Amino acid sequence: MTEATSVIERGTSETHGDLQTLRFLLRLPHPVPRVWAAVGSSEGLVGWLAAAEPFEPRIGGAITLRWLNTGPDGPATVAVGTVTAWDVERIAEYTFDGPHGTIRFHLEPPRGDHVLLRFKNEFRGDDALRLDCLAGWHDHFQYLVDALDGYPADWSKWTPVRWAGLREQYAAGGP
Repeated sequence: MTEATSVIERGTSETHGDLQTLRFLLRLPHPVPRVWAAVGSSEGLVGWLAAAEPFEPRIGGAITLRWLNTGPDGPATVAVGTVTAWDVERIAEYTFDGPHGTIRFHLEPPRGDHVLLRFKNEFRGDDALRLDCLAGWHDHFQYLVDALDGYPADWSKWTPVRWAGLREQYAAGGP
C-alpha cells in the first residue's frame, strides 16, 4: 500500500462563528477517471468512505451515505442529502442534512504524474467537531489512497486507533 502521508497534505480549517470550513489537498498518482470513480460513484465511495445508496449522479440527485467504519456496538452514521454540483471528472459536491454539511471534491488536470484533488467540507459545529472531522477526513483519505492502489477498505477490521492518533495530532497542531 502507498504511504498515504506522502500524498495527503495536512488538512486546514477556518472558523467563522460556528461555521467550520475544512480543506485538504491530495496529490494522487492515478488518472483522472480512476480518481473520479472513487469520489463520484457508489462503487468507488464504498471502498474508502461509505456505502452510497441511493446515489443519483446529477445535480439535484439524491445521495445517502452510510459509514461502515463503526465498532460492533456502534450505530452506523447516516447522512441524507442532495448532489449540489456535478461536472463529470471535475467536481462532485454533496450537501447533507444535519452535521455533515457540504462536501466538495474538485479534481484538477494532471500535473506531471499526479492529479490534484482539492477537498472542502463546510458544516456548523464547535471546535471539538472540527477536530473530529479533520481527523476523520484525513483517516478516510488514507483509505482513499489505498483504494486507488487496489486495496479497498475492509470495514470489518476498522478500529478507531488511527483516527484517535490523527485527532491528537490535529489538536496539537499537526500532523
